[in-house]
Amino acid sequence: LPPAEAEVLVRALQGTELRDTGGQRWLRQHEYVEKLNMHGILSASAGQEQLLTELLVTHAKIPVLIGELISVEIWKHKVFPVLCRLEDFKPRSTFPIYVVLHHEASIINLLETVFFYKEICESAEDSILDLIDYCHRKLTLLAARSTKAQAGTSAVSVPPQELQKQAETMEFEISLKALSVLRYITDQVESLPLSALTRMLNTHNLPCLLVELVEHCPWSCWEGGKLKKFENGTWHVVPPEDQVKMTKLDGQVWLALLNLLLSPECQRKYRFDGFNKSQLLKLRAFLTDVLIDQLPNLVEMQRFLGYLAVTEPAPPKKDLILEQVPAIWDHILKKNSGKWEAIAKHQVKHAFNPTEEELKLQARRWAQTYSLDMMEALAPDKPRCRVCGVEAAKRCSRCRNEWYCTRACQVQHWQKHKPACNLMA
Repeated sequence: LPPAEAEVLVRALQGTELRDTGGQRWLRQHEYVEKLNMHGILSASAGQEQLLTELLVTHAKIPVLIGELISVEIWKHKVFPVLCRLEDFKPRSTFPIYVVLHHEASIINLLETVFFYKEICESAEDSILDLIDYCHRKLTLLAARSTKAQAGTSAVSVPPQELQKQAETMEFEISLKALSVLRYITDQVESLPLSALTRMLNTHNLPCLLVELVEHCPWSCWEGGKLKKFENGTWHVVPPEDQVKMTKLDGQVWLALLNLLLSPECQRKYRFDGFNKSQLLKLRAFLTDVLIDQLPNLVEMQRFLGYLAVTEPAPPKKDLILEQVPAIWDHILKKNSGKWEAIAKHQVKHAFNPTEEELKLQARRWAQTYSLDMMEALAPDKPRCRVCGVEAAKRCSRCRNEWYCTRACQVQHWQKHKPACNLMA
């Protein structure tokens, strides 16, 4: 984006009401977020994301983005179940949750891109408590996630099942982004409000939750005797020689643990009681020479755990603290409490029952937002043939959405691709 257009989009970001979720104003805001998200990724890959960071700080938009994130989460848990029970809600029942999930994914992705910078973390002010709570909820889901059948299959499903599968995959990816955001927050332990540190260490006990992630590693699974790991949005089979190699996600967990356990301020506040101590000492089994070679900072962790094993740390000092609560979550719940059914009925009428003409108009707007050139620039890998999986250089000339290595593969896939091709065209 040109700098002037980026500034216009940042200035246009506004908090939306819960009842407006899925409506025209909300969809327009989604377009703004998505354009800024793509701009942020491309700028970061070129090492030029400072402009976006400065704009978000100058115009105080980080609390707005966090507010949108919390609003989406409350909508999913409070309004969507009511919406699905309404008799009037007949059309495309999986469509709303898919669109809302995409909005959530765009926001958390944008935050992951910019939270690397200290000034972004500071500009969040008190809303950082809501973001910490959000990340904690996502990491709890991640820790509880079963690793069975994570990798999925490429079997063709009927559309509702396919959308459900995509929604589950998006929830998983959103949780992984939340892990990265949390790690960036822990990088700024010294500049966080006191309440934020207390919330991470004692209210949510994040060190023990991170130990769970190290133990169960939900982005890794065995299938058919082969190890698969989730990276860059897809599951990959890991060759035997790379199975001990640390992934980016593994690194995020270990770095967050280093930040939370080795900072003097954190050690002063954290309760090293019997349970917490036993959980933390589980990490010693994972601190192999191979792992430490890849992340040398873990030598300090190894020393700390060795010291912890033979000593009883002093209990945390009991300070008189007025603990802050996450204001955004409380505000949205209080404002809409008892109105969930009324909100659902309003949305069924005004947002989630579009006419064919409204759908076409929205499709055209999204087509402009998600230009193919932009999507190709964002893709981490070269396109692969939809049929055989080898590197592809040709694609469907009609919808320009599917890639093939040869004409034969395109002909073979046509009957399966035809409905989607007609819809895209």
